[in-house]
Amino acid sequence: MKKVFQWLFRKPVTWLAEKVSSSPDKEAVFASLSKLRQDIVKGKGNNGLILPFEIDTAKFIILSDQHKGCKDFADDFAPAEANYLKALQYYYDHGFTFINVGDCEELWENTPTAVIEKNRPTLLEEARFLQADRYYRVFGNHDLEWNYLIQQNQYLKPIFGDKLKVYEGILLHTSYHEQEYALFLTHGHQGDKKSDGNAFSKWVVAAIWTPIQRFLEISINTTSDSFELVDRHNIMMYEWSATQKNLLFISGHTHKPVFASLDHIDRLTKQLEKAIGSGDEILIKTITEDIEKRKLEYAGKKLVKTMAHPSYFNSGCCCFSDGDITGIEIADGFIRLIKWESTDARPIRKVLEESPLYYIFDSLI
Repeated sequence: MKKVFQWLFRKPVTWLAEKVSSSPDKEAVFASLSKLRQDIVKGKGNNGLILPFEIDTAKFIILSDQHKGCKDFADDFAPAEANYLKALQYYYDHGFTFINVGDCEELWENTPTAVIEKNRPTLLEEARFLQADRYYRVFGNHDLEWNYLIQQNQYLKPIFGDKLKVYEGILLHTSYHEQEYALFLTHGHQGDKKSDGNAFSKWVVAAIWTPIQRFLEISINTTSDSFELVDRHNIMMYEWSATQKNLLFISGHTHKPVFASLDHIDRLTKQLEKAIGSGDEILIKTITEDIEKRKLEYAGKKLVKTMAHPSYFNSGCCCFSDGDITGIEIADGFIRLIKWESTDARPIRKVLEESPLYYIFDSLI
């Protein structure tokens, strides 16, 4: 009977999904991000919290978009799991606070029960941070169900414990040269009409739309599946961040790492041009290999942009097809774009980009 219903409804539901699926709208992105930030500042509801930090002593690792699945052929996280666990061990041992910025689990394709069962060891490693009071979790569009207490209590808290809270956004506040600065963290699906709306529409997506999608075995395209949308959405989020005073915006969602408003492939291209100009054959070979390695992630990139205001960062994802993961580190007074690279020997941490936070703050003026 299930197969009959799948045959009958998959086509019309897929057509409907394409009409309402991810399509970021600039006006909606701006409005949603501004409202969320203000709600957090005003302490309105349970949207988020404000965390003070000291530039020289704070240690944060910001990861997103694991999309933990069910260990089947459709599980994007499976190739990166060993790499991810090694990274968590490193950050736990070195005293980092872990901020998980959404789409931690893939609940559009899998039931919460199945995902929790298949990823219990990994979730327990995350829970260690919470037990040490060093863990914060934000929901995204693919794990929107975690926005609701019933689902949190039923699925997450048996692993994480009662201390767990799930937010839509987090503001990290600090001071520099007698001015206040904020790092605004949220998943980045805000402005996506399918996943971002009023409380009722969000509930419909989580409680009705997602189960229908699972039943019919439909995987709806998201921003990360369309390279044109990836760039367009990153640009919108950058443009919003550039309108905010003394603020850095850190998101996930697009799966494309961005550091100080320039995506990593653009930086590699600029580095390659410089290496060619200097005739450094070794560096040319290294950078060319890096670019080739990311062809699958960046193929089809069409939009060219210049982002001069260093206010936007993107953590990338923890589900690259080669097992690599990327994230944003804040430590030693620096902000860094890092990659944990999967190798035959062992995972290796690499710093792709870094800058002193004070330099970024000075550049915002």
